[in-house]
Amino acid sequence: MTLKQTFLGAAATLALTSGAALADPALIFDLGGKFDKSFNEAAFAGAERWKEETGGTYKELEMQSEAQREQALRRLAETGANPVVMTGFAFGDVLNTVAPDFPDTKFAIIDMVVEQPNVRSVVFTEEQGSYLVGMMAAMASKTGTVGFIGGMDIPLIRKFACGYVQGVKAANPDATVIENMTGTTPAAWNDPVKGAELAKAQKAQGADVIYAAAGGTGIGVLQAAADEGILSIGVDSNQNHLHPGKVLTSMMKRVDNAVYEAFKAGPDLETGINVMDLTAEGVGYSLDDNNAALVTDEMKAAVDAAAEKIKSGEISVHDYMSDNTCPVS
Repeated sequence: MTLKQTFLGAAATLALTSGAALADPALIFDLGGKFDKSFNEAAFAGAERWKEETGGTYKELEMQSEAQREQALRRLAETGANPVVMTGFAFGDVLNTVAPDFPDTKFAIIDMVVEQPNVRSVVFTEEQGSYLVGMMAAMASKTGTVGFIGGMDIPLIRKFACGYVQGVKAANPDATVIENMTGTTPAAWNDPVKGAELAKAQKAQGADVIYAAAGGTGIGVLQAAADEGILSIGVDSNQNHLHPGKVLTSMMKRVDNAVYEAFKAGPDLETGINVMDLTAEGVGYSLDDNNAALVTDEMKAAVDAAAEKIKSGEISVHDYMSDNTCPVS
């Protein structure tokens, strides 16, 4: 989800880490690499879990530019990797072109639907997980004003924001939610300085809890919130440990499970659309020693009750991407 600071050249950046077996699975990280402490790192964690449990090996690849997407996919498919898993909606168009050329290779893409017979499309109900952390934000806020900072202004991030606002309003109908996006280009995923500036600006407007769904930019949001004495909410990976006692919770998007399950299935990977929702434990909130003191029994009970109602259908969380609107923003 983020951009690297330096360009190392196609030959270097497309170097593969692999084992000897031709049927090794493979993982391509989106721009920013596997140690972004968020989206890509969650994917890496899933691959590593599979490796530790099975003793297997896998190929991995980190890109440095948009232009490398097709080259990366083709190169991995040509090596015999199966399945080839990729993180991020931006692979959608390229995969739609490449997949038909490798009918015997299974592909899995996270955060985009690609309708090809050899592709698994993994999508998440980010609005459901964001609803839960929105409730927590409203209940933890002392000012009645909370914030949301997104990365690149795209429908997927609006989906996070809309779910969050719905949760905030469910817990406190009178709450105010300040929303900012970092930018309109991929650079918005890796601008922690801008993230920090936006967080400080939101605090100046009264926000005392800020949810960041912004890749590497979010690291700046969490840091600024800790420095300013307000709470933050992490995303994708469990980011509670980055600022113990200062991160209210993290909206867990189980990209790790998606990668793990794809690797485990191997060449027998079932294709089609795979929806990872609350029921499938695809999204949720994190609770650990780093944030336990911040989450009251009342807060946990309310959020867990809401989660059960979402699973049963009693609560329906609007999906921004269904119609590009948010009824509560």
